[in-house]
Amino acid sequence: MRILNAGDDAIEADAAMQSSVLNPFMWVSYIILAVTILIVLFFSIKEIFTGNVKKTLLSLGSFVLIIVISYAVSSGVETPMRDGEVLSESGSRWVSAGLTMFYILAALAIIAMLLSSVRKILTR
Repeated sequence: MRILNAGDDAIEADAAMQSSVLNPFMWVSYIILAVTILIVLFFSIKEIFTGNVKKTLLSLGSFVLIIVISYAVSSGVETPMRDGEVLSESGSRWVSAGLTMFYILAALAIIAMLLSSVRKILTR
């Protein structure tokens, strides 16, 4: 509510107002992010030791394999950015690998959904 009362123009113009209005929200978001990460790590580690370790390691290995394949097929070129900085060849290659990995995982998800639907249709 305080952000709405201050207004966009006033917050953009005054650095002191930016820190007094936005910093508390940033800290709350950092705390929520940290708590979420800790909870996810706790339950993930708990499930690894109480569940099927072989299946977990197989899934993790598959994910690492997709990362390696994505990095291997990607290429990188030094790229000038809008702010005048230059994105290194390595950074460009990692961006390309991330996009390739996203496409591979999206395709696998779509294939899994289609196979699941076909299996449901055939078993009825």
